[in-house]
Formats: sequence, C-alpha cells, structure tokens
Amino acid sequence: MSYAPPHERDPMGWCFAIAIAFLVLCSIRLTTPAAPYFDEVHYLPAARALLEGATYPNREHPLFGKEAIAAGIALFGDGPLGWRIFSLLAGTMTLFAAMRALWFASCSRPATIAYGLLLATGFALFVQSRIAMLDIFMAAFLAIAAWQFAGAVREPETGRRRLAMTGIALGLAAASKWNALPLLPLPGLAFLVARLHADGWRGLWSRRGAPVPGITLPEAALWLGMVPLIAYWATFLPAYTFADGSISQTGIIALHREMLALHESVLAPHPYQSTWPDWILNVRAIWYLYEPVDGVQRGIVLIGNPLTMLLGLGALGWCAWVGVVRRRMDALGVFLVYAASLGLWFFAAKPVQFYYHYFVPSIALLAALALLTAELWRDGWRWISLAIPAASIAMFAWFYPILSAAALEGPGSFATWMWLDSWR
Repeated sequence: MSYAPPHERDPMGWCFAIAIAFLVLCSIRLTTPAAPYFDEVHYLPAARALLEGATYPNREHPLFGKEAIAAGIALFGDGPLGWRIFSLLAGTMTLFAAMRALWFASCSRPATIAYGLLLATGFALFVQSRIAMLDIFMAAFLAIAAWQFAGAVREPETGRRRLAMTGIALGLAAASKWNALPLLPLPGLAFLVARLHADGWRGLWSRRGAPVPGITLPEAALWLGMVPLIAYWATFLPAYTFADGSISQTGIIALHREMLALHESVLAPHPYQSTWPDWILNVRAIWYLYEPVDGVQRGIVLIGNPLTMLLGLGALGWCAWVGVVRRRMDALGVFLVYAASLGLWFFAAKPVQFYYHYFVPSIALLAALALLTAELWRDGWRWISLAIPAASIAMFAWFYPILSAAALEGPGSFATWMWLDSWR
C-alpha cells in the first residue's frame, strides 16, 4: 500500500514567538523622539482634526490610516505613545499575517520560519512599525488579505468566512493608502483563472473545483469585488459629519477627483527623492531623523537590509522560473505580488517618489528569498539555508543603532554605516 505523503507541522508557535519578539524589540525607544519627526508632521495634525471633527486635512490620502492614528491619540493621549502605538501593533500584525500567508501558500515550515526572520530583520518593517505613517496600516491589511485568501484555498471548509475577511482587509488596505490599489484585483483574478482552469466554462456558474470548492464565481465576486468597495467607502463615513461639510456638500466622487489631482500635482524636488531603479538596487536611503534628542545624537534611517535586498532579486527570478516551468503556485504568487506592487511606479503620475514606496514590494521580495531558502534546505544545502537568515540577523544587529534612535557618539557617527555616498 502507498503511504500518504509527509505533511510538515504548522509552525504556529514559531510565528507567535517571532512576532512577539519583534513587538518587544520595536517597543524599545518607541517614544523617542518625543516630538513628531519626518512625515508625522503631516499625519498627526490630520489625526487631531479627525478627533475634532472640524475638517479634512492631508486630503491626498484616504482616511483609515489617519483614523488609526487618531484612535491611538484618543486612547493613549496626544503624545509619542499615542501617536505610534497602533503603528507598532500594525507592524507586528504585518509580520504575523505574512508568515501565516506563506505557510498556507507553501505548506513549508522552513520557508515560513525563514520568512519571519528575514522580514523582521529586513529594516523597512522595523522602521515603519515605529512611526505614525500610513504605510504600515496598508501593509498590515494586505498581509491579512493574503493570509485569509491563502487560508481559504488551503482550507475550503472555511472558505466563505476567509474570503469575506479577505475582501474587508483589501478595502481597509486601500483606505489606508492608495499604493495598495494594484494588488486589489489579484485575489479575484486568481480565483477566476483557477476556477476556469479547473472546470472550464462551466466554472462560470459551478461550485466545483479550485481554488475554493463550494464558492461560485458570482459569490467570489461579491466577497472579493463588492466587499472591498463597501469597506473602503465605510472608512469615509466620519468625514460626512465634518463641520466644514467638505464631503457632504461635494460628494465622495468629487473628493476622489481632488485626491487624484493632489497626487499628480508637481511638488518641489526633495533631497531624499528616488525612483524605482534606486529602490531595487537599494542605493538611496531616507534619514527620518538625525539630530540631537534628549541631549545625545540619534538617527533613524530607512534603507533595505543590504544583504537580503540584493539576494532577494535572484530569488525573485527563481520564483518566476519555477512558477512558470514547475507550476509552483506559491512562488508564482509571490512574484506576481512583487511585480504588481512595483509595476505601479513604472507608470504612476507622481512626480516625487521615495524609498518607502518600495515597502510592499520588499515584503514580497523577502517571501521569495524565504522560498528559495527552503528549497536549498530540501536540496541538502542546509548550511546556506541557515546562513541566509543568520546573516540577515547579523546585518540588522549592526545597523540597529541607526534604525532605533539609539544614542550615538556624535554628529559624525552616521559615517560608520554609510557604505554608499547615496545613503548619506
């Protein structure tokens, strides 16, 4: 008799442990600096205005991320803890949900554990989890959407509930920041392609076949098409009560025209601006903070982990190859998420761009590297498989002082870590 193929044990314990360790590490000096820094100067006034119900500032972005910051202020006070607490929680959820998504997509214990370590030490998630900006809320809900969609495919008995949660999370991701928009159609398109491949044209009305048996295409369109739009619109409901009547008088369509115009308006050049080739090669940093704080020099720099950002490019190529040639759907999915999230910036009519726009693509890139790491483990190259996350942790430890606002020796200390002039 044939034996059932081996199934790897769910690394849920590892997922929790890595996420909690990340939460604790991010909490250190979370309230340093005690004054707003970098883009907090834009989003904190907007959050305060939401609490006052007076007007809608920072109109180029939707409301949900600013509502989350406002909730932190309401619960924990108008200080650094209140400003950043929900960013911290969103960053931790991003890490946990991303690990769960890769587990359900690959059923690979080594890939899931490696991904958690690589993402936690990839620099960008750590930095964005400690500042009151919108990107971390977008990333958190995109990760939740990926987790729930992959879970629906892997566990069809939970498919309806998980698809509904996928739709809600997609809507909230877009309601945090429009950078999420290129990823919103992917679950629905994946469902359509998989169903037609499994059941032909009968799949247009049948409940049979992949990716989630028991769910018809019209029902999937409800969860993955209509629900995101409803969730997105619902985040604007508080704005209808603003004292200035900014939405109730002109309507939400006019508001979105204004938002689009603001995105496309020509801004003054910025010393830290960059473009997508700079992001891919990891050659342009952003200094969120570099000044004396509490009597000592401190710094916070946003740049990708120099090791994994470059190794990940090769891993993306491998994912594309095995996805097409070997029909590895987990690898192909990771590559498509990277391509869609980065592809936006090939055509975006946004004249001034920054490295933090690479945040979501970098999350997919590290998933590709984790899948390749697991493949090396299975093929017997275990020392390389272990060396990659270990080296990522070591690189993170080296850069930690200028990722976490630690006390530095003096104004010239930044040169210790500036391997490239373009990082200065």
